[in-house]
Formats: sequence, C-alpha cells, structure tokens
Amino acid sequence: MVQRPRSDSARRQDGHRPVRTCVGCRQRALVGELLRVIAADGQVVVDTRRRLPGRGAWVHPDLGCLSKAERRRAFPRALRVQGALDTGGLRAHLERLAGESVDAGPSRVQSEQGSRSTRHESAVKLKP
Repeated sequence: MVQRPRSDSARRQDGHRPVRTCVGCRQRALVGELLRVIAADGQVVVDTRRRLPGRGAWVHPDLGCLSKAERRRAFPRALRVQGALDTGGLRAHLERLAGESVDAGPSRVQSEQGSRSTRHESAVKLKP
C-alpha cells in the first residue's frame, strides 16, 4: 500500500503538536511552553511572536534553564554564531515574567488551601 505525505493541516487535526528542545535543560516540550530566541547584533533577542528571521533556539521561560544554557555556552552553538552572545536582554525578560507571575495573585495551591480551611471551619460550626 502506498502512503502519500500528509499535509500540515491534516497532521494538526490528528493531534500532532510541534515539539522543540530547550537549550538549557535539554528537555523536549511543546512550542507553546518555550521561548524562541535569535541572535541579533551579538545579543540574544526574544522572539515573542516567533516570526523574526534567522535561526532560532528554544528555552524554557525559567532562569534556571537560562543559567544552564549560559554555563554550557549553548546559545552560540545552537544559533550557529561565532563568539559569545550577550544574554542580558533575555535575562531581563525572564525576570520580568517571573515578577508578573508573583504579582498575579495567590497560586492555585494557596487558593485551595484557603477553601479547605473555610470548609473545615463551616463543618465544625455545624456540629452540635
């Protein structure tokens, strides 16, 4: 039986989702979970819309993954550029993201703990 190559739209309907590897931790993840970065003028630039031209690399939006990638010198290798790249802009972007997630309010775990204690207190009040 001869199989024809399937189009991208047919593949996506079957549940196929693009997967990339983080240059920091080397873990595979869905594209939506990673940040795309490119090299421009000796700097690592975040490509938030994933549309900038040039070779891209992928990294988790986590300062730990950034530190691992810097320590391993992964960005110049992944982006195929000579010499070191400045990651200050990427670090500032990740710190800003981390600050926004802290300011976003209580986490799901905190809200669940609060609701459990409320349920417990109301249950105690109902007992004769």
